[in-house]
Amino acid sequence: MIIQTSRFGQLEVDEQRLISFESGMLGFPNYTRYALVQTGEDSGFYWLQSVDCAELAFVVTDPRLFVPDYRAPIKAEDLARLGLEGVEGAQVFIIVNKVDEMLTGNLQGPLVVNVETRAARQLVLSDRRYSTRHPLMKVPSGESLARTG
Repeated sequence: MIIQTSRFGQLEVDEQRLISFESGMLGFPNYTRYALVQTGEDSGFYWLQSVDCAELAFVVTDPRLFVPDYRAPIKAEDLARLGLEGVEGAQVFIIVNKVDEMLTGNLQGPLVVNVETRAARQLVLSDRRYSTRHPLMKVPSGESLARTG
């Protein structure tokens, strides 16, 4: 399928590889289908691009690349909603933002994806060890998130 994006123009994505958020994401409940777009061959960053809104995309990464001991406590009810029996079949991503010269990650709002079915949910953690703006890495001024990696 072909999707329109504001950053990359038209992209061809395999419809079988789309990630579906049953309830959307925080602040975007009406947008439920996303494509995971790699930003570079050796990059740990991806664009999570909405299939239905060309302007809606998030930069995401695996939090363990930056916080090796990060573990999102996934409740049994969330696992069940994703069709998972345990965390083994899940991939966790966090949304990345650029604040001044720092990339930060939202460790309190991880995105959990069932690797097999690509069903996904955004969790809201109350664990105070994690913040919504956890420093990940410093980047030079003017560097684009799309080229980060």
